[in-house]
Amino acid sequence: MKLLVCLLAALLPCLAANNDIDKGKMLGSADAPIRVEVFSDFECPACRAFHEQVIPLLMREYVLSGKISILFRAYPLPIPDHRYSRQAAIYSTAAARVGKYLEVSDALFRNQMTWAMNGKWWDTIASVLTPAEQKKVQELAKEPSVAAEVQRDVDLGQQMRINSTPTLVIWYRGKDYIFPGPSLGNYNLLRSLLNGLR
Repeated sequence: MKLLVCLLAALLPCLAANNDIDKGKMLGSADAPIRVEVFSDFECPACRAFHEQVIPLLMREYVLSGKISILFRAYPLPIPDHRYSRQAAIYSTAAARVGKYLEVSDALFRNQMTWAMNGKWWDTIASVLTPAEQKKVQELAKEPSVAAEVQRDVDLGQQMRINSTPTLVIWYRGKDYIFPGPSLGNYNLLRSLLNGLR
């Protein structure tokens, strides 16, 4: 029995990573041989830089060719400077359910310095949604399952001992490789890791 418990504990991160995948928060094919999970916070400046500079490179070099998929995980940091992060994560997750996650995340990162200061995160989100989509996202954001999805991402990140954003978890053949602090400055290292997994 003790051995079974140890085995289940060892498999838990792998099982958690494969379940509860919101395809609305994914770029590329779910069948890609490598999955890159991005744990990020919408109020994190390093996450903004990663989103704006590195994601387009990953798209061009790996996602479009089917080599990797990218799954976005909400990881709002519980720090005073990020007081709107969880709401932004909840509403972006709700937007994923109407097929607008990427548009919302692009807007949140692009306008991060403004809404993080004035607290008008909803104005930023609403700017990329039609009136009907705005209404639906507001309704969905009130559903407990949306907040629960964000909390599952946070719990998974904590389980994996992620302590900074952005952090990538790269899944290949049942193994995970954690890559903290991806940026344009260390993109060649990330590229070497991804190319070495083939």
